[in-house]
Amino acid sequence: MIPRVTSQTQMRSAQANLQASAQRLAQLQEQSSSLKTISRASDDPARAANALAVRAEQRATAQYTRNADNGNGWLTTLDTALGASTTILNRVRDLTVQGANAGTMTPAAKEAIAVQIDGLKKDLLTQANASYLGRTVFAGNSDAGVAFTPEGIHSGGSSAGVERRVGAGSTVRVDADGAAIFGSGDTSVFTLLDNISSALRSPDPTVSVSAHLAAIDKHVTAVIGARSEVGARQDRIETASASLVAQKGSLEAQRVQLEDADLATVILDLKLQEVAYQSALAVTARVIQPTLMDFLS
Repeated sequence: MIPRVTSQTQMRSAQANLQASAQRLAQLQEQSSSLKTISRASDDPARAANALAVRAEQRATAQYTRNADNGNGWLTTLDTALGASTTILNRVRDLTVQGANAGTMTPAAKEAIAVQIDGLKKDLLTQANASYLGRTVFAGNSDAGVAFTPEGIHSGGSSAGVERRVGAGSTVRVDADGAAIFGSGDTSVFTLLDNISSALRSPDPTVSVSAHLAAIDKHVTAVIGARSEVGARQDRIETASASLVAQKGSLEAQRVQLEDADLATVILDLKLQEVAYQSALAVTARVIQPTLMDFLS
């Protein structure tokens, strides 16, 4: 059976086709001006969902990058402080060996060495209180303001330390346990330097300065070991940073593929759609002619 086609049916069909063609033309015009393939989620729900997922990963990657940069700053500060501390302790050892030569040292010479060691203690205390962006790198999450008091007492802080997340499942500790490296209180390297100065100033010939050499070597070993650990962590940070840079480029390429429009392709499609729309208007105008009923109505 042949379906009946009326003038109303033809007009509705033509109007629907023209409306669809005009909508496609308007969409291409919007893409050519915004250079975006998606202006709203309804344009392409699947592509829009993928684009949102990629943007979420980009935000996470940007945060991980900031964390890595901050962590690298902490570790660089630690490395510098530990390097300077090693130099200071080696100098203290040399002076201690020099002061231990009781047969050739006068009281004035020993006093001069003791004064130098007192100055080196202050320098070492400065390194032990090194900070990055207002945070002490040897005191963890303590808010005391300094890692060590002038008496060599460590301010404490959580044993978990300060960590920076540089990946979805990767964290790196960026501080160091000052108490484990420099000691605290009576067992600290600062108390040791005070004891060496006192031994050099003591008029009692039985007081041995060289007895402190083993303790100095122990602290030097602790500082060097801590610096090696910091270097290993910094290598992890740098590896993570390089990976994040590559991931950032990959995600941006995915975003561009999902969201950005190719201007040359859009302009070509726009011109073709303009021609198609104008042709549809012309054909519709010739096919749907006014009838006597149009004038009577």
